[in-house]
Amino acid sequence: MKATKLAIALLAATGISAIATPVMAYEAGDWLIRGRILNVNPNDDSGNLYVTSANTSLGDGVTVDSDTIPELDITYMITPNWGVELILGYSEHDVDSQNPAKTAAGVDLGQVINAKALPPTLTLQYHFMPNSNIRPYVGAGVNYTYYFDEQVTGILDQPGAKIKMDDSFGLAVQAGVDIALNDDWFVNLDVKYIDMDTTAKFKGIALVGTAEIDVDINPVVWGIGIGRRF
Repeated sequence: MKATKLAIALLAATGISAIATPVMAYEAGDWLIRGRILNVNPNDDSGNLYVTSANTSLGDGVTVDSDTIPELDITYMITPNWGVELILGYSEHDVDSQNPAKTAAGVDLGQVINAKALPPTLTLQYHFMPNSNIRPYVGAGVNYTYYFDEQVTGILDQPGAKIKMDDSFGLAVQAGVDIALNDDWFVNLDVKYIDMDTTAKFKGIALVGTAEIDVDINPVVWGIGIGRRF
């Protein structure tokens, strides 16, 4: 709903005259550079924390919080209708245990991980109306997610405690629209669903030893920004 209200506000801000006045169409060989503000909203799901040293499960899984970030994306137009887009940006997330996830002593685990995710995503786009001032598109492609700066947090953050999160490959789909301001500048609205997952592996946790948990993050990524054609 917020994205819909934002889109309406942007349309009003650009002015009806910008929509009514013809502008130059996309052409083969054009580069589209966009700067966006993104909200990365995970649709998370996970298994229980599996204590590998004890061959047992603990707690009821974890949840991953959202993040709002700046992002840069680059599109190369192969033809007036077909383009290839690469998005670049990273997000930071806290991971919290779900109630009643508890330690063996009956204490809530709370926040357990803080980590950054770098998910470069490449999509093939189809632009429906390259000759129009309002240019909707859809796309599909692949994502590679690299996790870095992983930290053990909360009561699990003890001397010697370490964590490593496995990188992942997944699919991505998108839909969006470019709204022309003039021949070169445009406003962009975009939404993506990205298949992201990981296995987080803990070491050196007191009373637990080694443990791991499988997490599906699978965020919906809402974006709004401005772009320029070159």
